[in-house]
Amino acid sequence: MPYIDDELLEKMINTMAEGFARIEKKLERMNRQRDCLDGDQFLDNVDLAELLGVSQRTLARYREKGKIPYYCVDDNGRTLYLASEVRDFIKSRRKSLDSGRTENKLNTTCKVKNINQ
Repeated sequence: MPYIDDELLEKMINTMAEGFARIEKKLERMNRQRDCLDGDQFLDNVDLAELLGVSQRTLARYREKGKIPYYCVDDNGRTLYLASEVRDFIKSRRKSLDSGRTENKLNTTCKVKNINQ
C-alpha cells in the first residue's frame, strides 16, 4: 500500500472540502431559483425539442408564429421555456387536435379467416 505523507493528505482533504463547498453553493443557488419560480423550472431548446419529439428548427417556427411562450435570457440568444407554459401549450395542442378530428369512417366489421380450417 503506497504511503501518503501528511502534507499530501491535507491537500487532498482541502481539495475535497472545496469541491463540497462549490456543490453546496450550487445547490443553494438552485433552491433560490426554484423558490423564485414558485417551483417551476426552465427548459432549454435541446430539452424541449426532445420532450416534444420535434427539431430545434420546429421550435423556432413555433416561436416565430407565437405558438409557444419563450424567454431570451442573454445577448447570445439563449432561449428558455417555463415548464408550466409548455404544459399549457401541450394541452392546447391536444384540444385543437381533438376538435379537428373527424370520426373514423373505416368499416369496423371485418371478417377474420379461421386458420384452423
